[in-house]
Amino acid sequence: MAGVRAYIFFGLNVVRFLSIVSLILVFASSIFVIVTDVEAVNAFEAARQSGNVTAQDFADCEYIENSTVPNQIGGVFWAIINRLLIIFQVVILFLSEIGWPSPFFDRFFPVLGSGFGLGALGIFQGLIGAAVLSQHVDDFTLVSAFFLFVLGCINMFLGLLFRESAKNRRSITLWREGAKDVLPTNNPRPPTNLSRSSSGQTHTSSTVYDEKTRDVTEFGAMRNGSRAGYGFGRQGEKAAGLRGFLISKPLESRPRYAARPTSAPSRSSRSSSPEPESEPHFASSGSAI
Repeated sequence: MAGVRAYIFFGLNVVRFLSIVSLILVFASSIFVIVTDVEAVNAFEAARQSGNVTAQDFADCEYIENSTVPNQIGGVFWAIINRLLIIFQVVILFLSEIGWPSPFFDRFFPVLGSGFGLGALGIFQGLIGAAVLSQHVDDFTLVSAFFLFVLGCINMFLGLLFRESAKNRRSITLWREGAKDVLPTNNPRPPTNLSRSSSGQTHTSSTVYDEKTRDVTEFGAMRNGSRAGYGFGRQGEKAAGLRGFLISKPLESRPRYAARPTSAPSRSSRSSSPEPESEPHFASSGSAI
């Protein structure tokens, strides 16, 4: 039904819009977290050089204050790499949601291409949301990551429900093409035989069945530009012979259930005169009446 198709189309596109919004929020919050972490590390290093922070205080804290940077060797480096990878994944998922460039995803990243559903997209969104939520972050980053995680769960459910047809069902291009062709057209060619009556009304003298009837030859074969039908007559036998095929006449045979013919008594060829017919006799007298 067209109504169910429209509901599915608009529902999937609403989820698509919310997914794009959540990715934009996570992208912005990741940049905000990078800036916050860099400022916190700079403040910590300035306090350490000024003598306000002792070596014991530096060893006791697990994370640098007001940041997501762990207090370990290379902690700043890995924290920044983590945020950069999240930003890179968010950009890839964002391009996958808007469907550009589709040939790139179909060839190099097919799980996010048009041939797959929304399950893989939901898994990636859930992983990003869980990675951000596993750290102590500010409220803006917390809400953005939770929003992305919820949308990831919804996309995983829609992927299980619609499978690989989910992206085709929400495609705006396919929706417009489907709106143009509401009724199925079996004969794309325009009718050629049109007769106009004297009153000015136009009547079509050919239908789909008439088109098929005109394409059928007298032997019952369909017309084709490269192959002509000759039927089972002399023309067909001659055409088969020219192509090297031999049509043999089947041997005459009787079915198994048919009775065998009984042989009639043969007359002698030496007797030239026919045998005299016997007169009928009756039980009451010796001669016929």
